[in-house]
Amino acid sequence: MEASVVDLRNKTNDILKALDRFDEVKIFYRGKIKGIIKSVLKTTKTRRSVCEHPFFNCLNDDESVEEQMDRIRGGRYS
Repeated sequence: MEASVVDLRNKTNDILKALDRFDEVKIFYRGKIKGIIKSVLKTTKTRRSVCEHPFFNCLNDDESVEEQMDRIRGGRYS
């Protein structure tokens, strides 16, 4: 899809729909290309449970939540 700077303002919904279809949106200013907008989510979304997410570290049963938070936060005075 090609859009001008004015189209960014007036046809934002159409541009977002094009990004949902994983189309590239070429932005033109005074007839010259200024940039290309691409969709970030090109791959299919995979849903994981909270326990599988590495941030929550639920699979590690060795330390309690308090111990994990102390390790992440660190000491008050280092």
